[in-house]
Amino acid sequence: MSRSVLFNPTSLPGLRTARPRCDFSHNPISPSRWIANDNLGRWKVLRRASSEAGEDATGHISATSNEGILFFDNLFPLKLNWLLRIPWHVDRKNIPDILRRFNSQTLSSYETLNMVKRSIPESAPIKVTEILPRIKDGGAFVKFSHSANVSANDVEQQIIDHLKSHPIKPWFSPFQQVRTNLVKGRPWLEDLYRFPSSRIKVEFVPTSPGGEVAELSQEALYSIFRKYGKLAEITSQPFDSKVMPRYAELDFSRIRQAIMARNCLHGLTVPEVLGGGKAGTILRLSYEPKIKTHWIKDWVVNHPRVVIPAIAALVATVTVAVFDPIRTFFIKAHVDHAFSLKDNRLYKWFKSQATEYLDFRHSHRAEDISLSAIWDDRKSVVDQLQTWLIETADTFIIVQGPRGSGKKELIIDQALKDRRNTLIIDCKPIQEARGDAATISSAAAAVGYWPVFSWMNSFSSLIDLAAQGTIGVKSGFSETLDTQLAKIWQNTTTALKQVALANRHKDDKDAQLGDDDWLEAHPECRPVVVIDNFLHKNDESSIVYDKIGEWAAALTTSNVAHLIFLTNDLSYSKSLSKALPDRVFRQIALGDITSEVARKFVTTHLDSDDEAGGTSEDKRLTPSRRRTDMIELDDCIEVLGGRLTDLEFFARRLKTGQSPNRAVAEIIEQSASEILKMYLLTIGKADMKWSTEQAWYLIKSLATDEKLRYNEVLLSNTFASSLTTSASNGETVLEALSAAELITVKTYKGRPQTIHAGKPVYQAAFKVLTQDHVLKSRLDLAILTELTKIETKSIDKYENELNVIGTLPKQPKELGPRVQYLLTKLAASQVKVEAWEKEMGLLKKVLTTEL
Repeated sequence: MSRSVLFNPTSLPGLRTARPRCDFSHNPISPSRWIANDNLGRWKVLRRASSEAGEDATGHISATSNEGILFFDNLFPLKLNWLLRIPWHVDRKNIPDILRRFNSQTLSSYETLNMVKRSIPESAPIKVTEILPRIKDGGAFVKFSHSANVSANDVEQQIIDHLKSHPIKPWFSPFQQVRTNLVKGRPWLEDLYRFPSSRIKVEFVPTSPGGEVAELSQEALYSIFRKYGKLAEITSQPFDSKVMPRYAELDFSRIRQAIMARNCLHGLTVPEVLGGGKAGTILRLSYEPKIKTHWIKDWVVNHPRVVIPAIAALVATVTVAVFDPIRTFFIKAHVDHAFSLKDNRLYKWFKSQATEYLDFRHSHRAEDISLSAIWDDRKSVVDQLQTWLIETADTFIIVQGPRGSGKKELIIDQALKDRRNTLIIDCKPIQEARGDAATISSAAAAVGYWPVFSWMNSFSSLIDLAAQGTIGVKSGFSETLDTQLAKIWQNTTTALKQVALANRHKDDKDAQLGDDDWLEAHPECRPVVVIDNFLHKNDESSIVYDKIGEWAAALTTSNVAHLIFLTNDLSYSKSLSKALPDRVFRQIALGDITSEVARKFVTTHLDSDDEAGGTSEDKRLTPSRRRTDMIELDDCIEVLGGRLTDLEFFARRLKTGQSPNRAVAEIIEQSASEILKMYLLTIGKADMKWSTEQAWYLIKSLATDEKLRYNEVLLSNTFASSLTTSASNGETVLEALSAAELITVKTYKGRPQTIHAGKPVYQAAFKVLTQDHVLKSRLDLAILTELTKIETKSIDKYENELNVIGTLPKQPKELGPRVQYLLTKLAASQVKVEAWEKEMGLLKKVLTTEL
C-alpha cells in the first residue's frame, strides 16, 4: 500500500512550506523520486505507509544494506509535550493544527523542512527516503540510502562537520543548534504517554531468548554513551537486587542529550570486545522519570539552618509590608472614631427623635444631674487639666485617687468632653488576661490593633522549640510577650502621629516646619491617651506596666500625644520613674468629697426622679423635702464619708423607700461581710501576701482609733515577727493591704506616715466586726497563739545560749551581765506567755459557750 505524501512522511501541513516551482536535478536528495506539481508548487514522493509509530505502526523502522538512519535533534520544542497529555489530543490529526501555530510566514526560514534540508550538505552522497517526525522527542528520524563505496559513519561525520561550520538554530531555541547522530541500534518508535527525561534506564537483555547476558560496567557504559552528551551520574543496580533484567541508570546533564542517546542506541548489540559477553548483549533503553515529589520537603528538612531563618525573615517582611499599614489604619479609626455611630449625623437625629417619645435614658439623666454637683466642686481640677493639655511642655499627668472617687468620669466626661481624638486604654483586662495570647488580644483590642494573630505566638513557640532541638539554636520564629506588646505600641505610636499631623495644612504659616517641630508648636492638635487602672493588681508580673510606661514616655518626649494616667496605687512613682527618671510628673490627687457636696449629691439624685403624687402641696415639694426621715441624712453621710460609689449606692437605696439609717446599716453589714471574706478567711487564699493575724490586728486597731502610726504598726510583734513566710516583711504586707484597699496609707513629704481605713464605710464595718464576740475571740486567739509561738521561740533561743554558757569550764566575770540579760529576757517572755495563756483560756471559753 502506498500513498502520496509530502517531504514529511506523516503529511503534516505544518511541516511543509509553499515553494515556487524549481529544478532539483542537482540536489542529491533523490530528485528522481520527486514529482513536480504545477498547481501547488510543492514536491511529493511515493513511499511505503509509515507514521510516527514506525512502519505499519510496528514501532520500528528497518534499514537494509547501503541504508542508514540519522536522528536530527532540536527540530520541535519539547514544551509541546504537555499538549500530548490531553486525552482528546490522541488523534494525530490535531498535530498539524498545533504545529501551524509555531510556523508562521515570518519564520519560514526556520521551518522544520528547511532545517532538515539545510542540515544535509549538497555534497553528501545520499538519498533521503523517509523522514519520521518525533514530536515528543523534539526531533525526526531521516532514513537515507548511500552507495556501496561510502559507509554510513562517513555520511554521519560529513553532516556533523557541516553543522559545525554552518550551525542551524531554531527560533524557539536560539542558544542550541540542531544536532544529528547515526542510529546504531534499532529505535523503538512508540507513541505511548511516556515523555523524555534526562535519566535513561539501560536494561541488559540477551540476544536470544534464554541466552546469557553480561552486565556492562560503568566504564563500558561511559565509553558508549559519552559521545552523546555529558553524563552527570551512572548508577548500577545493587548487586543483591533480584530485579530482572539487570539494569543501570544514566543521568545526562541535559534532557536533549538523553533523547539523542536513547534514539540512537536503543536496541544496540554490544559485542564481547566492548564487554557484552560471548553472545553479546542488547541494550534496551527507556526514559526513567525523576521523582521530584518530595525534593522541596527533603531540601527543607536537610537544610534547617538556612530554611527556618529564611522563612522567619519572610514572614516578618510580609507582616511589616502587608499587615502593618492595615493595623495602623484601624488604630487611626479607633482614635479619631471614624466608624463610631455616636458621631454620625443620622444616628444623632434618630437618637434625638427617640428620646422625645421613649424615656429609656431616665436613669442616666438622673445620674448626670446628680454628678453635676460633684463636677461643680471639682471644676478647678477640670480647668487645671484643660490648661495642661494646651501647654507646649511635655504633658505627663497622673490622677491618683481611691477606687470610686470618680477619676474616670472626671477626665473623660468633663475634662475631655469636647475632645475628639482620644484613646482610652484600660489596663485591667490586659493585666487579668490568662496567657500570652489573651494578653496580646486584650492589648490589641484596647487600641484597635487589627488583624492580630495571637494564636500564632504559641504555634511559633512550638516551631522555635523544635528548631532549637534540631539545629541547636533558636530560629527567631517565636516572639516574646515583650516583643509582641512593643509591636502593638509601635503601630499605635505611628497612628497617633498621623492623627496629630492630620490637622496640618500646606497653607499654614508654619507649614515649613518639620513634623517634630510642628507637633511641639501645636499641642492642641495632639491626641490624648488615657491609661485607666494603671498598676491594677501590681503584685503580679509588671511586664505590661513596664511596657506601657516606656511607651508613654516615648509618646510624651516626642510630642506625639498627651498622657493621662488614672491609678489607685500610691506607689505609681516607682513604676513610672523607670521610664522617665529625669522628669517631674504633674499630679492630681482626688480624695473623698466633702460632707456638703455629698449631701448635695444624694439630694440631687433623689430630686432628679420627681414623680410626686397626692395633694397639690406635695406636688410643689421635691422628693427630698417630702421625706420625713431626711433628718437622718447628715449622720449617715458622716458614716459613709465622701466615697462616690458608696454615696450612689446609698442614694439608690433611698429611692427604693428605705430610711437613711436602714440603708447605711445594710451597707455597713455588706462591707463587713466583704472584709471577712476577702481579708480574714484563708480558705483558697494561699497566694495572699498577708496573714489573717496581721489583717485582724489592723481591723481591731482601726476600730478603736481612726488612724495608726505607720512605724508603730511595723514594730508590733504581729508584723515584725510573723511566722507566715509570705508575710514576714511588714512593709510589703502593708503595701499589699493598701493595694487590696483594706487600708489607706497617707504620706508626709514622701514618707508613709499614718494608716487609715480603705474606705470611710470600712471604719464602721471594722467596729461591727469587733462587736462579734465569737469572731473576735477566734481571731484574737489566733493572734495570741502566734505571739505565744514567737515568745516560745525566743525562750528556746535564750535557754540554748544559757546552756552553752553553762558548759564552759570556767565562768569569767565578763559573762555575768550577759547571763543576767538572758535571764531577764527569759523571765519577761515567760510572764508574757503566762498572761497570754490565761487570756487564751478565756477566749476558748467564749468559743465553746457562745454561738
